[in-house]
Amino acid sequence: MKELSVIIPVLNERENIAPLISELEQALSCIDYEVIFVDDGSTDGTQKAILQQVTKRITLIEFKKNYGQSTALTAGIDHASGKYIALLDGDLQNDPSDINFMLKKLKEEDWDVVAGNRKDRKDGMIFRKIPSKIANAIIRRATGVHIKDYGCTLKVFKREIAENLGIYGELHRFIPTLAMLQGASIIEVDVKHHARRFGKSKYGLTRIFKVMADLITVIFFRRYIQKPMHLFGTLGFISLGFGILINVYLLILKIRGHDIWGKPLIILGLILLLGGIQLITTGIIAEISVRTYFEGTHRKTYQVRRITNGQNKAQEPSEIIS
Repeated sequence: MKELSVIIPVLNERENIAPLISELEQALSCIDYEVIFVDDGSTDGTQKAILQQVTKRITLIEFKKNYGQSTALTAGIDHASGKYIALLDGDLQNDPSDINFMLKKLKEEDWDVVAGNRKDRKDGMIFRKIPSKIANAIIRRATGVHIKDYGCTLKVFKREIAENLGIYGELHRFIPTLAMLQGASIIEVDVKHHARRFGKSKYGLTRIFKVMADLITVIFFRRYIQKPMHLFGTLGFISLGFGILINVYLLILKIRGHDIWGKPLIILGLILLLGGIQLITTGIIAEISVRTYFEGTHRKTYQVRRITNGQNKAQEPSEIIS
């Protein structure tokens, strides 16, 4: 077993591959490590750039299509052999030299997760920094997990924590919260951040809406996974109470001889009694069903085209996926 596995999801980062590998070799020269690149459907020749660098330390996992960063991280963790696992972006904005310090802090102080905080971000203010600050503030308040920088990919984990994160959909932004659900101890440390030298950012303002949508799922699992009736019961009684009041009011009108048929209040009463609870519970049940399906059957949320490393030939999907 290696001491450290470094998981790097990449999408169209061809020009960044060679300098990134060079920086990793310099930063981790005193550690028994492996690097697992997960190519998330690149179309610019990123795969070829990685294959040119493949050694016994480097593994390339190629997806058949783009599945997203969460799935790429999950694939990397699934194939990692290290006692500790580090997550790193492939755009050279994270600095591999920070991994040593983070790993040392994790081991010596016995943390489960050491998360990076980009103290001096080299991104644009309007489209990157401000939206990120707003999103981080909302997530901290909603989840109760007080991490300053949820968007920093650079993190180091104990293996058992990383293996049980359950990063489905787009939940990679909420890794600290997912770790806290396991009772993990987390500390955040300042890390270096560099301006992007090559390629284009894969993020835009539209990610805000994805973050807010995923936040609903995370809040449920953070607060209500062991006590769902605290959520559904409260909503149910509120909705039922207003529905009863409306129907009592309509009954009184009917007794007094008023024609109540066709009034909008009848429709509103039915919506309050049935519609709201049905829509919310259907969404939550579907989310739980998905997690139960994948975790209970040990199925993956991705398909691998092949895996290539310096110790063996490329393996086809039939050889690596049951």
